[in-house]
Amino acid sequence: MSHVLGLAIESLVAVLLMLTIGYCWLLNKRLQRLKADEHSLKATIAELITATEIAERAIGGLKHAVRDVNENLGTQLDAATQMSALLKDQLAEGDHVVRRLSKIALAARPSEPVQAPAQAAAPVAPAPRVSAAHAVAAAAEAFTERRRAGGLAA
Repeated sequence: MSHVLGLAIESLVAVLLMLTIGYCWLLNKRLQRLKADEHSLKATIAELITATEIAERAIGGLKHAVRDVNENLGTQLDAATQMSALLKDQLAEGDHVVRRLSKIALAARPSEPVQAPAQAAAPVAPAPRVSAAHAVAAAAEAFTERRRAGGLAA
């Protein structure tokens, strides 16, 4: 019986060793898959790091471009504001000159002569209509002629 008991124990140890070898083989396969996944994960991480570096450089370039555009727009906006103010002043001055010229034109128009009663019965042809621009131009010419003649202009 001692031989049978020894044989049973030896057989049990052999079976357990076979189960252990099978389990180690299964663990080895899983570890190999895990290492393969680790390599692919490292490659993915390397690609992500490269993409992050490229994105950081692009963001830096965009920040620089935004700064340049902001400076250029600021100077252009200042120049446009100055030009707007200058144009506003020139428009006001032009309006003032037109008003003065229209006053000169009104002052330079000859007053209509008083007609005698005999002439009042005669039909009078209406005076041709003169545009405001022509009237201003004529008044300016009359003004310059009076000025050249040494007379007082208005």
